[in-house]
Amino acid sequence: EALIWLCIILSEPSRLFHQAPHVNTGRKHGAALYSFKECFSLYDRQRKGRIEAQELIIVMRCLGSNPTPSEVQRHLLSHGIDRGGELDFSTFLSIMHRQLQQEAPEEEILEAMRMADKEQKGFILASELRAKLTGLGEKLTDKEVDELLKEAGVGADGRVNCEQFAKAVTRSSAKR
Repeated sequence: EALIWLCIILSEPSRLFHQAPHVNTGRKHGAALYSFKECFSLYDRQRKGRIEAQELIIVMRCLGSNPTPSEVQRHLLSHGIDRGGELDFSTFLSIMHRQLQQEAPEEEILEAMRMADKEQKGFILASELRAKLTGLGEKLTDKEVDELLKEAGVGADGRVNCEQFAKAVTRSSAKR
C-alpha cells in the first residue's frame, strides 16, 4: 500500500497528501506505478534494472522531489551505496519514500497525531497533546505549545483537530 501511495504522489505531485493513503483510487495505482518505473527506466541505460548512483538526484528531481546533494549522499550511504555504485528499482523506491517523508512535514506530523488519536476520529485532547509536546522527544515550552494550540484552535470540548494542528505546526515552523 505504501508503494502504491508513493507512486500516486510522484505521478500526481499536485495531489501531494490531499488524499489519505487508504482511499481506493482505482486504476490510477497501476498507471502511477508505470509512470514511476518509466522514469527510472530512462536512466537505466544498460537495461540491467539499475541506475547509477550519481544520477539519483536527477531522477528524483524529474519525479518532483527536491533533494539536496547531501541528502542524496545520505540516502545512498544508508543503503551502503557509494557515489560510483548503482541501485535497483526497489532501493530507489525506498529512497524516494524516505525523501518524500522529509519533504512533507505536515503529513509526518499528521501521522503522529493519528497514532495519538485513540478513537480515530481526527481529534486529540489538548491536555494530552500538551503533555506529549512538553514531555517527549524535542520538548517544547508551555509558551510554544500555547501558541500552537491558539493557532490550531481548541474546541469547546477541549479537543484539537489533528489536521488543523498539523497545518499550524508547519505554518509556525515556516515563519521561523
